[in-house]
Amino acid sequence: MSAPVTGAQIIAKKLAAIGCEASFGIPGGEVLAIMQALDEEGVRFHLTKHENVAGFMAEGAWHASGAPGVLLATLGPGVANAVNVVANAMQDRVPLIFITGCVDHAVGERYTHQVFDHQALLRPIVKGTFRASPGVVGAVMDKAVTLALEGQPGPVHIDVPIGVAENPSNETVLPPPPARETFAPLDGPVLQEARDLLAGAERPIAVAGVDAVNEEAGPKIAEFCRRFGIPLVTSYKGKGLLDEGDPLSLGGAGLSPKADDVIKPLFEKSDLILLLGYDPIEMRIGWRDPWPGEKNVIEITPVPRLHAMHSVTHTLMGALAPTLDRLEHAVAAGGKTWPGGEIEKARADLAAMFAPPADGFGPARVFQTLREVMPPRTLATADSGAHRILLSQMWPVPAPRLMLQSSALCTMGCAVPLAAGYKLMEQEAPVIAFIGDAGMEMILGDLATLRDQRLPVIICVLVDESLALIELKQRATQRPNLGVDFSGTDFPAVAAAMGGYGVWVDDPDTLKAEAEAALIRESFTLLACRIGHRPYDGTF
Repeated sequence: MSAPVTGAQIIAKKLAAIGCEASFGIPGGEVLAIMQALDEEGVRFHLTKHENVAGFMAEGAWHASGAPGVLLATLGPGVANAVNVVANAMQDRVPLIFITGCVDHAVGERYTHQVFDHQALLRPIVKGTFRASPGVVGAVMDKAVTLALEGQPGPVHIDVPIGVAENPSNETVLPPPPARETFAPLDGPVLQEARDLLAGAERPIAVAGVDAVNEEAGPKIAEFCRRFGIPLVTSYKGKGLLDEGDPLSLGGAGLSPKADDVIKPLFEKSDLILLLGYDPIEMRIGWRDPWPGEKNVIEITPVPRLHAMHSVTHTLMGALAPTLDRLEHAVAAGGKTWPGGEIEKARADLAAMFAPPADGFGPARVFQTLREVMPPRTLATADSGAHRILLSQMWPVPAPRLMLQSSALCTMGCAVPLAAGYKLMEQEAPVIAFIGDAGMEMILGDLATLRDQRLPVIICVLVDESLALIELKQRATQRPNLGVDFSGTDFPAVAAAMGGYGVWVDDPDTLKAEAEAALIRESFTLLACRIGHRPYDGTF
């Protein structure tokens, strides 16, 4: 008869069984048993300086490994600190297992220090919240993991009382439930009508997004678009579902008004729109009703869409790849689509629109220079801010998950930890994080995490000493300059103090040389690029 295991050991065994190799957070007395159990099962614990950073590192690790991210926090302030990254996981469709420590029920009835209702706080921003109880810890973990991965992925919370974590249990630790098979719609009138529309379309266009990425549907979408001559627009999260060098790729969209001026007229001219795992939670308000209500629109979705952002005439509920197989069954590939050359012109217009100016050292020149230096399959992350919009238009990627960002919640402080978590799992991958100076100041302490984990991430800081996107909005609404400008930080000095290498950059030649050196450096590199005052005017 096997020796009894503790609740903490059951949790660790369940996470190891689904492939988790890393967990992130800040320890407290209430989670020490869980932390130790995770480490003993090979789910190595990685210390950060803030729970928000820990959650983004967990997301980065998920993109690299495919296993759900694991975030560990102690009770009270640890839980409260993590609220932002948990909300981000909910909106950005990230499977995050959030484990928190709490006091036992009897203690909570007579003790209030740091004690509040974790589940009540988190319930609006998680797919589900559970409290582990004696005898059912394994069942709770199975439910939590299934829920985190089911349909649209998302965060799930498990509150673990100290007594449950530390005391032996008579539970038998069972293997995780088998993965569910993908599903596709049965043949019926809606599917046949969709086939007829596909067969007759002369100017089809498709949009794909985060659900397609999470289903690993890029190869099937690329094959489908090429077979039927369908140009593809993606959300920023969906960049690379079709190689952005492909003649049918129109790149990412959703936040740049300039790009919208080129892309949205194509929807007006199209005779069929296909929505392929497209969740408009990433899109700005200008993408409400982007086509007339009478337009033929086929949507393939794994979940019911309740957003009311646009009209759809034919909904096919199912996983993308098998549903596309059903949709194209017995439909012959047609002749040349878009015979007027509209797609070629749109690609040319977008390339010219976002080309950097001939002189000066603004953000566009920074992005162009670094794209030329970094290998094609570099993992790039983008923090929120004006730079993210321009970068997402200028940084082509050949495959999904090669540009990571917070594109639904759009929170600052994500780029560096996303890059760090990815690099931790993919040591050989070139990784670069783009972040504004304000965002960098938010997470300076976790440069020490890069040092401690020996992660040679390249960080490009866009230095303009302003919250540029908000300052642009102030001017656009004729409001006074208020609360958006700040004094400069000596980022290279901070990088050196934190165990890395930092340098001021003021021209393309220096940037090229420093980036090339950074690719072979064993410590992190911070490239502090001084891009001048109001550098984003007219750029996106």
